[in-house]
Amino acid sequence: MNEPSLHHVQCLDARGLHRMAYWQWGDAANPHVVVCVHGLTRQGRDFDVLARALCDDFRVVCPDVVGRGRSDWLADPMGYGVPTYVADMVTLLARLDAATVDWVGTSMGGLIGLSLASLTGGGGNPIRRLVLNDVGPRIEPAAVARIGSYVGVPMRFASLDEAAERLRQIAIGFGTHTREQWLALTAPQLKDDGHGGFVLHYDPAIAVPLRAATPEMAAAGEAALWAAYDRITARTLLLRGADSDLLSRATAQAMTQRGPKAALVEFAGVGHAPTLVPPDQVAVVRDFLRSR
Repeated sequence: MNEPSLHHVQCLDARGLHRMAYWQWGDAANPHVVVCVHGLTRQGRDFDVLARALCDDFRVVCPDVVGRGRSDWLADPMGYGVPTYVADMVTLLARLDAATVDWVGTSMGGLIGLSLASLTGGGGNPIRRLVLNDVGPRIEPAAVARIGSYVGVPMRFASLDEAAERLRQIAIGFGTHTREQWLALTAPQLKDDGHGGFVLHYDPAIAVPLRAATPEMAAAGEAALWAAYDRITARTLLLRGADSDLLSRATAQAMTQRGPKAALVEFAGVGHAPTLVPPDQVAVVRDFLRSR
C-alpha cells in the first residue's frame, strides 16, 4: 500500500465536539496495531516512510492531533494540551477496537503516549510497546524558548520550495535529508491560502497554552510526568538525537534506570527530533516492534 486512507473520529471537548482525522495504512482487520503520533506543529503524514515499512506486518494509524492537519480546530485554545490529546486518543483506540497497540510518539506525541501508557484500571493499559522519540519527563527550557519563538507565528509561502527552505531552517535539528525526502515532509504541512500561496496546516492558537506556562507550571508538569513514567509497564524504547536540545543526555540516562527502564538508541548528527525517515532510524523502530 503506497498511500493511506483518511478517516475521522468524533471526540468530546469542554466546548462540545470536534473531529480528529487519522491516516490508516495496511489491513484494517489486522489486530496488530501501531499508533504513530507527531510533534507539536506537525501532522500524521510525517510517518509515511515508517508506515510503509511497517504496514505489511501491522495496521498503522497516524492521527492528526486536534488543531493540526485535517482535524478540527478547538473553540477554546486552552484546550490544546496533553489531557485533551490523551482523551482523544482513548476515543480513537475505542474506534480501532484493538485489545492492545504499540505506540510511536515523536516529541509531543511521545508525551501523549507516556501519559496514556501510565494510566491504570479499565482492565489494563492498552499500550504494549512504547517508542518515545526524543522526549522525556524533563524538557529543557532552552528548547521550549526556541520552539516558542516560531509556534503560532503567521507564515505565508509563495511556493512549496519556499516553504521547504523556511521550514528546513526552523527544523535544522531534524538532520540531513535528500531534497525528495524534505519536500515529502513539507507538503502535508501546508494548505492553500486561497490567494495562490500556502500557509501552515495548523491552528496558530496551539501556541496560547505554551505562552501561558510559568516556571512553576513547568516544574509541576515535570514532576507529574516523572511520576507517570515510573508507572509505565510497557516495554519502552527511547530514541534521542545526539545533539538534541530538548531531551538531555542526563534525562535520557535517567529514563534507562527508572520506570520501564527504556532501551536507549542515539542517532549521531541529529538534534530534535529524528524524523524516522532515514533507513537506520526506520530499522531501529521496525526491529523493536517486530521483536518477540
